[in-house]
Amino acid sequence: MNMEHFLDPRPKVKNSILIVDDDPLGVIALYNALNADYALYAVKDGQSAINKALELKPDLIVMDIFMPEMSGFEVMALLKQQEETRDIPIILITGLDEGSVEEKGLQMGAVDYISKPFSETIVKLRINNQLKVINAMRTINQMSITDCLTDAFNRRYFDHMLEQEWLRAIRDKTPLSVLLIDVDLFKAYNDTYGHIQGDIALVRIANAVKSALKRSVDIVARWGGEEFAVIMPNTNIEGAEKIADDLRTAIEKMGIPARDGSLTFVTVSIGVNSTTPGSGGTVTDFISGADKALYAAKDAGRNNVCSAI
Repeated sequence: MNMEHFLDPRPKVKNSILIVDDDPLGVIALYNALNADYALYAVKDGQSAINKALELKPDLIVMDIFMPEMSGFEVMALLKQQEETRDIPIILITGLDEGSVEEKGLQMGAVDYISKPFSETIVKLRINNQLKVINAMRTINQMSITDCLTDAFNRRYFDHMLEQEWLRAIRDKTPLSVLLIDVDLFKAYNDTYGHIQGDIALVRIANAVKSALKRSVDIVARWGGEEFAVIMPNTNIEGAEKIADDLRTAIEKMGIPARDGSLTFVTVSIGVNSTTPGSGGTVTDFISGADKALYAAKDAGRNNVCSAI
């Protein structure tokens, strides 16, 4: 599965279901069965289903096979061809008790069938079972891409997304920026205050980095022990430097509570790199430039921001 889309972290709200059916009575029956537990959306034709699926990225699609202009099979085939929608599970609705119809749908990637006329109990059970699987997979995979201490993304997810954003920037001819952030003298901080307090400091710093980034497309990851990394799509060097210096200032002023009630303080050094991919260079070169800039910030006395030349 495409990790970028399937694992997109979402707030814990009701699962969303897109109902696709040209029969108003069928839609009403599904609405009555499911409305209490799920966020429901309904459309009555295939093209509207594709448009709505792209807009909403629902957790599940429940779709009638037989509709005018475009059948459920045709809609499913088109959804499976698109990166943004190919992993959305689809339950098909049919009034036909034919094994060949069910077989075709399953071969095309449907996860289940619901037969007309509806049994409300069966509808609820089939949909609930599918969403249990979806939610369990999402939880497991979310854990696999998240740093357990800071709740930032981990290095694995950062590397994956940097490759994705690099390719996107080449395609769209847009700038891409990255920040590498290192906590200054963190070993000395741990030696002075203890490793538990060090963990508290890392959590506070991760939260400060997240707060400094206002866009959902920006990605914050724990790069290493006391290092963090940020991907900022469609951001030029001036914008990246401004965010980096604002972040450096915010962390410098941020008091980190200690167990005795006092406040402790840390600073960070930040390396910045920005480019518009496509005119040579690689992702490895790009990160290497940010890493060299980080070392330059350290060499300049720490608590600094430096950019790659």
